[in-house]
Amino acid sequence: MSELHDECGVFGIFKNDENLDIVEETYLALYALQHRGEVGAGIAVNDNGKMVYYKDFGVVPEALPERELARLKNGQIALGHVKYASGGQVDHADLAPLVMRYIQGQLALCMNGALTNHDELKEDLQKGAAIFQSNGDTEIIAYLIARARTKTGTIEEAVQEAVRQLKGAYAVVLMSPSKLIGVRDTMGIRPLCMGTIGESYAFASESCVFDSMGGKFIRDIQPGEMVVIDSEGVHSYKENCGEKTAACIFEYVFFARPDSVVDGVSVDMARQRAGIMLAKQCPVEADIVCGVPDCGRSAAIGYSMESGIPYATGIIKNKYLGRGFRNRKRHSEYIMRIKLNALKNNVEGKRVIVIDDSILKGKTSKHIVDLLRNAGAKEVHMRVASPPFKSPCYLTSDTTEKEDLIAARMTVEEMREYMGADSLGFLSVESIKEMAKESSLSICDACFTGNYPLDVSHALRENKYSQKI
Repeated sequence: MSELHDECGVFGIFKNDENLDIVEETYLALYALQHRGEVGAGIAVNDNGKMVYYKDFGVVPEALPERELARLKNGQIALGHVKYASGGQVDHADLAPLVMRYIQGQLALCMNGALTNHDELKEDLQKGAAIFQSNGDTEIIAYLIARARTKTGTIEEAVQEAVRQLKGAYAVVLMSPSKLIGVRDTMGIRPLCMGTIGESYAFASESCVFDSMGGKFIRDIQPGEMVVIDSEGVHSYKENCGEKTAACIFEYVFFARPDSVVDGVSVDMARQRAGIMLAKQCPVEADIVCGVPDCGRSAAIGYSMESGIPYATGIIKNKYLGRGFRNRKRHSEYIMRIKLNALKNNVEGKRVIVIDDSILKGKTSKHIVDLLRNAGAKEVHMRVASPPFKSPCYLTSDTTEKEDLIAARMTVEEMREYMGADSLGFLSVESIKEMAKESSLSICDACFTGNYPLDVSHALRENKYSQKI
């Protein structure tokens, strides 16, 4: 089980169905995106230009209790957000949606990603007397839009002017008094797609939202594209499109739900393909193949299909760890013991191949090997459906410093000895892009190769935790 976490998930909907309750629909959409963030959640609703919102810490049902949702009016436009914190203390002001008032009325925003020119933009805005309440990038983008709006004729022009100043990875959904707008970074690093729920148009981080809500997935937003939804329909602006692309490979490895389709690629099929390639590259004799829940399962099925070794459930995951438990000041080893358990009946006396999606620090992998051995596994062979994770990611996830990454300081044999596995094998760097070979975009694999698709400043490296939203 990877120790990697994505920052958040975003959702926005423009109501065209008279009887549609967009507060309820947004709440359900956030449930579908819960895997992208468990620290906080929020919903903002636009009722004829008046925006009301509620946000708090916790998973969706904790953060958004029914009594608070009942106070939100069923307006025409709504935004939703689930947040994951990369590290450090999270203030309530860092939760989203961010709702602000400026000379043109109100504006609300949600964001997934990180800006590499965060410090430069913030300093410039502060020199212009901007006062910041939060630590993240969303407020910077809101200020840029507000400033541009005082100089341009439309909100569309203001958003385009603002995003031209942004560098980094971002998917932004925002609402003005009369419009819902979605924008994706020019390289397509962060995902954003569009679909319908009934007759109403919506944006979401992943296509699984529309499937789970009985809606229809239409398409991915193109890198650099801005899509505007209003009472007249859907409008696309592609003035900022056409740059090189670098979609994050970890959407397929770990971040996205297996039932999503990201840039033309089924996430489940991509993971199965990785497992198939892994079986060819790292074969071993064994009795069963099992996957680390949840993201190792599809790769384990692929490994089983290619190797002919039966697939079985070997590890069980406790999914019901609420915010109160997660925030307890206990050692990570204690939390892992509560979160994972081995299925003794399936592994006792067996030679077990366990498939994980990735390995960062290695502590979870060591714990999994110990679990299986304590449950009576005769042999434990660890296989990883991605290459060794050697370089921190500064654009999409909360990975630690390079010296904390086990693959950056140990050989594969040294990692095997640390974990206590009988063997250890990784998918090759040359194969990783093959798992998403049908993607309409080029792929970023910097976490494996150190080849970042854009300049990652020293300021971001030093302050990345405070900038994730």
